[in-house]
Amino acid sequence: MRRLSVILAAAAVLGACSTMSGVGSGHNGGIATYDDLKAATATCAAKGGQLRLQRNGDPQYLEDYACEKK
Repeated sequence: MRRLSVILAAAAVLGACSTMSGVGSGHNGGIATYDDLKAATATCAAKGGQLRLQRNGDPQYLEDYACEKK
């Protein structure tokens, strides 16, 4: 039982880490659609930042964008 709880806790931590980089994967498997970019831009602006493509990022993928402070 203890082993199962440790495995579940580790899975939860790893799952949280995967969503912390960039702005997330959106609803289309990570492809940066207009709607996903619009939502990410609004969320970032609400936090006082500006959505930007990361250095050497691929504009096709939402995960390559980051919310940077102005």
